[in-house]
Amino acid sequence: MNISLPEALKSFVDEQVDQGGYSTSSEYVRMLIRKDQDRLRLRGLLLTGASSAPASPVGPGYFEALRERVRGE
Repeated sequence: MNISLPEALKSFVDEQVDQGGYSTSSEYVRMLIRKDQDRLRLRGLLLTGASSAPASPVGPGYFEALRERVRGE
């Protein structure tokens, strides 16, 4: 895949590669794509949570019971 960028964007990418410790502009672009995927995944999870039914309030013993469950007690 080839991507054409205007000179201003190409200069910006080159600066990010130099300053960010990336070895190539492709590595920088891959990182941007991964971050965008993460952002979209998080947005989906937030929208799912926002549209779900309200949960019951957490009582004082909730976290202790959770710790016990994790410990296998």
